[in-house]
Amino acid sequence: MDTQPGNDSQFYLFFRTRLGLDSATALLKRPVVVMAPLGIVSALEITFAAMFVALLIWSLANYLYLSFGNLHMHKEGEKIWEAKLRSVSLRLGYIGNICWAFLFFPVTRGSSVLPLIGLTSESSIKYHIWLGHLSNILFAAHTIGFIIYWAITNQMAEMVEWSKTWVSNVAGVIAIVIAMPMWVTSLPQFRRMKFELFFYTHHLYLLYIFFYVLHVGDAYFCMILPGIFLFLIDRYLRFLQSRQRTALLSARILPCGLLELNFSKTPGLYYNPTSILFVNVPRISKLQWHPFTVSSNCNMETYELSVVIKCQGSWSDKLYKELGSSLDRLQVSTEGPYGPTSSHFLRHECLVMVSGGSGITPFISIIREIIFQIQKPNFKVPRVIMICAFKNSADLAMLDLLLPISGAPPQISQIQLQIEAYITREEEPMTETHKPLQTIWFKPSPLDSPISATLGPNNWLWLGAIISSSFLLFLLLLGIVTRYYIYPIDHNTEQIYHFSYRALWDMFLVCVCIFIVSSVVFLWCKKQNAREGNRIQNREIATPVTSQGVSPWFSGAELESLPHQSLVQATKVHFGSRPDFKKTLLDLKESDVGVLACGPRKMRHDVAKICASGLAQNLHFESISFTL
Repeated sequence: MDTQPGNDSQFYLFFRTRLGLDSATALLKRPVVVMAPLGIVSALEITFAAMFVALLIWSLANYLYLSFGNLHMHKEGEKIWEAKLRSVSLRLGYIGNICWAFLFFPVTRGSSVLPLIGLTSESSIKYHIWLGHLSNILFAAHTIGFIIYWAITNQMAEMVEWSKTWVSNVAGVIAIVIAMPMWVTSLPQFRRMKFELFFYTHHLYLLYIFFYVLHVGDAYFCMILPGIFLFLIDRYLRFLQSRQRTALLSARILPCGLLELNFSKTPGLYYNPTSILFVNVPRISKLQWHPFTVSSNCNMETYELSVVIKCQGSWSDKLYKELGSSLDRLQVSTEGPYGPTSSHFLRHECLVMVSGGSGITPFISIIREIIFQIQKPNFKVPRVIMICAFKNSADLAMLDLLLPISGAPPQISQIQLQIEAYITREEEPMTETHKPLQTIWFKPSPLDSPISATLGPNNWLWLGAIISSSFLLFLLLLGIVTRYYIYPIDHNTEQIYHFSYRALWDMFLVCVCIFIVSSVVFLWCKKQNAREGNRIQNREIATPVTSQGVSPWFSGAELESLPHQSLVQATKVHFGSRPDFKKTLLDLKESDVGVLACGPRKMRHDVAKICASGLAQNLHFESISFTL
């Protein structure tokens, strides 16, 4: 396939090709288990999960074998079973540390590791959830075991001990107390009902990490350091990027309660379809950041980046009202975009995209990517079947987003596009007049800047420089502190350097090294991005204009736009019925069919079960929604 990916994509694609990962994992990515609460699980995920569980079981068995063979009675008169209870409780904590060693990799959005195996932080968020639940179970058992042990041996005072030469028990108690509300609010039932409470409570992770490290000490901190180190670098770079105000150019308000925000971006910013962008609107909430699907194509829309927002919560409802109140400027900050490193879905002979409601938004960017790729010579266009399920006919306006706000090239007519739209709650077309489609243009501000890559076009190279430089600096400073401060206290005096202070030094030096190196590199790249941003601002129109139009789905007037004609002609609307996924998928004759699903969980699970049933070997499933 002839593509022109950005530098990051070329880097990761090269390594994945050389390693043979794409072809080797194609069959293993088929769904095997489709059930709650695990969600859609592939054979590859089951394999690695089984290997990880085997590692935990082997580690626990080995720990217990060695400890039971060399039991030490910590108290006179202590019984064998009490000593074994203490040993088991301690080793359960050790096993929880193994989970923590992997816990932060999936949530490192700008990860330098996950793309090498074809993952993004969004697609692997369920691994973070699994590891989080497992580690909390182990740490809870570790805590309860020790409480029982202290109670039966009359040592409850140990709970509040802060030992100078060994672990701090009180720090561990504080850590588990912080962990409990984080764990409870992250449960699916609670998270769906009280998302904002989950969001704010989860930010206690900083305190959790702090007291956890004080409890386990510097030795076990080094065990989880790689994941923590990469996460802190990523989190600090995201913080620096989010401090910048983003230039919001325009907004499209659709009659179905859908918004499309169009931001300015630098031409050098590259991203793939199905990427997401985190958006913050201080006028609504200074703390809340919400992820939204990027609908634009970085090749077709050189200077613009668009995201789609469905009004289905308090935050999005407030934004909808703000945009409808005749604003001429809206302050917005963004973070990202984040997404896959390649457009792998274009390799299929046929693409079936199944969506429910606003789940259509990831497919908008895929359609636009195909529109762009079709202009290249020798590009084999996949046949595209889009199955959309909407509640009401007003939601048909979402299909307008398949065409960019600036219009689309007539090449859309060359795509083998078939759209099957199902209106589930209406038996026939509604005759009432729908609200017009509204486009709002905003005044530019000198304080705003276009969205750009955090570390410039050579993001992977700069990120590698930050990781290696900050880690070497950490080792150097740690060596100096140990040799000239801690070592003299340990060996030249009768004192023993405080166990927890060593952990404090490690955490302090890690943060200092990351902050120094990341800040220097970010500011250097920011200067480079600012030059490109100034050129973009000079070309933008300074006069805001608000315009209205009628969606072709609700208008009987003759369409003058060739792209809109092609789009309407490719669409067949079914009223009062639901799609028959099984019949549609099993009737496909192509040898390689990519099946992408995004929308309600039940719909995704139904499609995944069909692909996993073995009734058709040509179906390759991929879920675009990353909730379980």
